Amino acid sequence: MLQRDVTREVTTVRPPEFSRSERVRVLVAAAVGSVVVGYAAVAAVLALVSATATYAEFSTSGVLSAAAPAWLAAHHVPLRFDAGQLGVLPLLPTALLMLLVGRTAAGAADRLGLYEPLQARGVVLSIAGAHAVVGGAIALIMGDGVVRATPAVAFFGCAAVSALAATIGVARRCGLVEVVFDKLDPVALHGLRAGIMALFALISAGALAVAAGLAISWPTTSGLFAEAGPSVGVGLGVFLLCVAYLPNAIIAGFSYVVGAGFSLGGVEVSPTRFVGGPVPPVPLLASMPESKVVWSPVVLVAGAAIGVLVGWTCRKVSDRPTSRFRAVLVAAVTAAVGSLVLAATAGGRLASGAFDPVTVPAGLLALLVALWVLVPGALVAWLAGNRVQPAVADGESEFVEPEFVEEAADPDVVFEDDELTDEFEQLEVVDADEFEVEEDLEDDYYDEYEYDEDLVEDEEDDEEVDEEEPLEDEAEEPADNEEDLDAEFDEMLGMEAEEDLDGKPER
Repeated sequence: MLQRDVTREVTTVRPPEFSRSERVRVLVAAAVGSVVVGYAAVAAVLALVSATATYAEFSTSGVLSAAAPAWLAAHHVPLRFDAGQLGVLPLLPTALLMLLVGRTAAGAADRLGLYEPLQARGVVLSIAGAHAVVGGAIALIMGDGVVRATPAVAFFGCAAVSALAATIGVARRCGLVEVVFDKLDPVALHGLRAGIMALFALISAGALAVAAGLAISWPTTSGLFAEAGPSVGVGLGVFLLCVAYLPNAIIAGFSYVVGAGFSLGGVEVSPTRFVGGPVPPVPLLASMPESKVVWSPVVLVAGAAIGVLVGWTCRKVSDRPTSRFRAVLVAAVTAAVGSLVLAATAGGRLASGAFDPVTVPAGLLALLVALWVLVPGALVAWLAGNRVQPAVADGESEFVEPEFVEEAADPDVVFEDDELTDEFEQLEVVDADEFEVEEDLEDDYYDEYEYDEDLVEDEEDDEEVDEEEPLEDEAEEPADNEEDLDAEFDEMLGMEAEEDLDGKPER
């Protein structure tokens, strides 16, 4: 059966070449555009709240000036007041700002045709530098006003957030993801993916806990909205405040599900410990439990179930139990590091009142996440995975005679592979009478390489000599050459000439 090798044609597209001035123009547009668009988005939200509020005075200059500290807060830069420091900042504006910066960086990389990891430096540095300069300048301009920010913290904070967002935006286009994945072996890569999956599953469990708390305490939530104010603007402001802090509440619920809990001033909430006290009149905080519940430790089952899921996904990574354990270990470390970063950004100082500080214990949360993923996951991966069969010694090996079962002859030929079966059915049956075999094969049929190499070289030498001789002797050369070849052939076989053989007796 003949098979044709079909290959796909790959068209290589050469990235466009830009001059230095064109590259600088694209990078400057990306850096300035990300700053301006982010600042305008923050100002638009503040303008909407101010325009709908009942007793607020709306002015363009006032909105633009108020957008400066809000833009710093979106970069997660702590703000200072006379009453204290505001360090517990909403995470939703930060996430939206990072999404905007990432899209801008990706667009700049596409326009420049970047495709190598080192080429991403220009885009990341230009965007991070612009955000750092603008953040430091805003902190310097605010000075000792009502709202203040430390210039150094604003400079490096804005640079870090924007650089992270820009790196995420150009990661796939410039091959940064492939570079990281190529340095990992398949076991570690599977563990990394399982750890990210476990982290998202735990965050989802925290979101479900917050949603369940809001549903149970819905009368309290609606009452807090009604007490905020009768006007639409006040209600819209309270609603936007709750939406902005919703990721912080989800991380706190995630910490509660794992067992670390959280605290708000003197109030401590965890599945095994509860200390009550006053809380701010924010509708989002109505999801917090009002008292200790007997069945609250049941929520710890979610962490154990996610650990079992991680072990189940790692059970087929390798036949060696140690490799499966290493995959689960990588997953536990990945989930722990992610939870550590999230917990560190979710809490902070809340002025200097009775509700200060808001704490999500980052270290305890990371430790508990690692244990919930590692212990159940390692047990499941170790016990549920394949096992390597031990090698049998030569002296202990036994020969087992196979049992042959006679089956009825089937006229149809069937292969185990469906593709081979289809190809076999497409073959055309040809009768033997249609083939013609040539019985008389000429001597020229055989390849010249089957002769001895010495004879081939002698023939080439004879042809060179024949070309140098005159044309008149061409008629006599064939006979002489045949006699010479016969003589040389007899000498190689150890035989005498034919003339001498005529007089010798027969054997």
